[in-house]
Amino acid sequence: MLETGLITKVNSDTFTVKYQDNYYDCKARGKFRNEHFKPLVGDIVNFNKDKKVIEEVTTRKNVLERPPVANIDIALVVTSLKKPDLNLTLLDKLLSIITIKGITPIIVLTKLDLLTKEELQDITNLFNYYKKIGYLVYTNEEISSLKKALKNKIVTVCGQTGAGKSTLINYFDENLNLATNEISEALGRGKHTTRIVELFEILDFYIVDTPGFSALDLVNYSIEDIQNSFLEFKNYTCKFNDCKHLKEIGCGILEGVDKKEILLSRYNNYVRFIKESSDDRSKLFKK
Repeated sequence: MLETGLITKVNSDTFTVKYQDNYYDCKARGKFRNEHFKPLVGDIVNFNKDKKVIEEVTTRKNVLERPPVANIDIALVVTSLKKPDLNLTLLDKLLSIITIKGITPIIVLTKLDLLTKEELQDITNLFNYYKKIGYLVYTNEEISSLKKALKNKIVTVCGQTGAGKSTLINYFDENLNLATNEISEALGRGKHTTRIVELFEILDFYIVDTPGFSALDLVNYSIEDIQNSFLEFKNYTCKFNDCKHLKEIGCGILEGVDKKEILLSRYNNYVRFIKESSDDRSKLFKK
């Protein structure tokens, strides 16, 4: 009889599977090797807990490359407002890539205490827009509310260097200093590189440190992928079904920008991402 469990750790060819409250160090059937397929941390698997053998890997909803993990539910996009300064291009690029990969992004704002009253008001207005178009936005002072949003989820953390990712992880539990160090080592960021990838159980959710969003490579994504990742675009209709939202007549997106209904920085980033996604698309911008 097979049981269904979650892979929480991979160490070379040993896969730790959590079933109920127990952990089983398992091997994978030879068929996976023959098919050049390797189970990943985050995979839901059917396994024989007596023989400690993984028999089947259920269909994945997504896969991240660095570290190799599957079935991420939520990505916390940790966003510094000062030191380092707010980078809207990086934020929007992370939101797009995360959305394309089928992961729910949650924006977490940090360094609010460094803002003046005027700056704080501007930031509030700015992120009210992000909330209006459908993003969840928290500050790192709203930990209780954030914990509720993460319940029973597999979570990753990403964002610019110095934004406070490790600090945020430790906010979830004051005893997590060791876990944060372990996460860094597990990703080869410590003094010793290791082949171990692991989900860390925190309260009632799992967390893995920054995935392969760091390269922020848009080359493999289509124009349609990028368009669909801008949530506010779905509220506008264009004259032509294949509208690229660049210079076309009757483009509802351009009209929304002109009416200041669509945030100009968001639209400018959309154009930037289309340009970056492929050199072959440069002809779209020729006058």
